[in-house]
Amino acid sequence: MSWRPPRLPYLGLRTRIAMVVILITTMATTGMALGAYQLQANTTKDRFDNAANAGFSSDIAQARARVDAVAGQPHNRVERVVDYMRGRQGVDWGVFAYHGSPRPAEGHGPPATMVASSTWLRPSAIGAIPHPPSWMLDEAYLGTQPQPSTTMETDGGVPVQVIAGWLAPRLALVEYYNLGPMRAELDRLQDILTMIALVVAALGVVAAVIAAARIQRPVRRVAAAARELGDGDLDIRLPVRGRDELADLTSSFNTMARRLSESIEELKAKDNQQRRFVADVAHDLRTPVASVVAAADSLEHADPQSRARSAHLLGTQARRLAKLVEDLLEISRFDAGAAELRPERVDLAALVREAIEVSTGEAEVRLAAEGDVTVTADPRRLHTIACNLLANSVRHGAAPITVTIDGTRFDLVTVRVADSGPGIPEELMPILFDRFVRGDRSRRATEGSGLGLAIVKENVAAHGGRIEVTNMDGAVFTLALPRHAQDRPAEDAG
Repeated sequence: MSWRPPRLPYLGLRTRIAMVVILITTMATTGMALGAYQLQANTTKDRFDNAANAGFSSDIAQARARVDAVAGQPHNRVERVVDYMRGRQGVDWGVFAYHGSPRPAEGHGPPATMVASSTWLRPSAIGAIPHPPSWMLDEAYLGTQPQPSTTMETDGGVPVQVIAGWLAPRLALVEYYNLGPMRAELDRLQDILTMIALVVAALGVVAAVIAAARIQRPVRRVAAAARELGDGDLDIRLPVRGRDELADLTSSFNTMARRLSESIEELKAKDNQQRRFVADVAHDLRTPVASVVAAADSLEHADPQSRARSAHLLGTQARRLAKLVEDLLEISRFDAGAAELRPERVDLAALVREAIEVSTGEAEVRLAAEGDVTVTADPRRLHTIACNLLANSVRHGAAPITVTIDGTRFDLVTVRVADSGPGIPEELMPILFDRFVRGDRSRRATEGSGLGLAIVKENVAAHGGRIEVTNMDGAVFTLALPRHAQDRPAEDAG
């Protein structure tokens, strides 16, 4: 059985943000404190070392001068050094005399004995003068430059900086500089920097908690709004404040909520449209089917005159039924995205003239054309548009009907169909191009399917054009078609 590490507890966004801010603040503060301490410590130590070396160089130069002054009196050398060093109140010192061979043996100088020190003259803060390491006296004996130095502790635990140098053959001077005050100063600096780091870290904790709360608040608002949106409140929106990432999140949520609301509204509208479509189809099919059944039943036992009327009725209803089925198939092609556009060069004037002959019967129709009235479009669909508009004007309007084709524009051809009827009621205007919409009581009843203008709208959209209707001494339909329709599926044109 393989070992799996224990699963860590889940941390919320607020906790994670606070932890990150605290970690960054603590690391930055600690790094700055350590850097400041190291810089100050190095500066202090360098200053102390420079001062100690400078003081020792001056002292040994003065002591050598006094030793040289009594070169012929070796027994007076130590007294002259002590006489000079007596005035050096701030420094502890010792004079060491060598015994034995004046030449070092095997790299080591002869043994040395302390013959005088500052503690013999006065009390010292460092206690007893310690004997320096043998290597320092060896280097001092050999006259090594610069003066050898090291750090050591006295018997009382006081840290000292030890510097040695030769005075004369078989005689050396060693000075002891107290490091305690410098180290105490650095300890105080360390305590101060530690306190500052702790205070800054505490302030960072407070700032992290506040920042995490401020960052989490808009996220919680978005989460709460998302829950409300999921519960069905499609109108929920959030105020957008600022220009940061949280503002982008809020703006994206509002965009998502708006698009979701629009999509659901569209789905509801399509669902209602489909329900109405099914109901209208059933209603429109019931009448011709019932008429066909009645006419067929009456043919069996009717007299010749009744049979003629029944046959006429049967033919009329069959044609009406066939037209309805054809319109339903056309609408279904648009809904399924299967309606294809097959453009070719078309003379609109000739096409409208043919549609007038097919659709208007004995009604008076006037046709006027101006400019270049040729377009590249699907002639079958243009013919359907013209026939439906003309049939609508004949059924719901009144003669004379005027068709005007304007081809004076370079990129657009406009077709205007105007009748002399009562016009279209205002309440019918918004839904005029919907399916199964027929004239109300202000426009006489019709035997049409109510799909003609819906098919017109779909065909116009397939060509990338637009159609509008207004009332101006009758109903006026204005169709704007581009000169060149693309060869593409009709459902993509809208």
